[in-house]
Amino acid sequence: MLVANGARVAITGRDAEKLNRAAPEIGAHAIQADVSREADVLRTMQEALQRFGELDILINNAGLGRFRPLVELDLAEFEWTFATNVTGAFLMAREAAKHFISRKQGTIVNIGSTASLRGAPNGTAYYASKFALRGMTECWRGELRKHNIRVCLVNPSEVITNFGAAAGFTQKDNGTKLRPGDIAHAVKAVLEMEDRGFIPELTVFATNPVD
Repeated sequence: MLVANGARVAITGRDAEKLNRAAPEIGAHAIQADVSREADVLRTMQEALQRFGELDILINNAGLGRFRPLVELDLAEFEWTFATNVTGAFLMAREAAKHFISRKQGTIVNIGSTASLRGAPNGTAYYASKFALRGMTECWRGELRKHNIRVCLVNPSEVITNFGAAAGFTQKDNGTKLRPGDIAHAVKAVLEMEDRGFIPELTVFATNPVD
């Protein structure tokens, strides 16, 4: 959607095959990277700036999760979730913010979740990571507004993607539930506002979802 509206976009992913298949389909530049690895993040920013010459927008969209009862959740799963959802977002935002501060402009959009608004059974790792992302968003907003940098949080409710299968649960698909394009529309709306104003937080629900 952003490419279709004139943006030059770079996307990242850990799986080179999937990444290199997706990028030409949408007209984006592919950068193979794992956002939880600092060296990968530094290389990503360097490559993006070399290709485009500047950076206006960062969208922190990498996310994963495991959903287990507290007593069954092991440390590796917990840390794995935080590595991408929290540490990855921090690393990407830190490097983008350095560039934005030097230019006195820029926008960071963090893709959160309605999981950041309340807890739920079996959600220790994922829900806590989204609470943390929401907290970091508020901290960055407080720091960066004086540099004319907008920091926004978009909270989707359930969206039909492959997230559920990767996280180990089955989603019930039907036409009333959100699709990725709905969240893209919300992000586009956030970005299109004139820089004199910004939307700090936007939550997106399906109007009348059927389980």
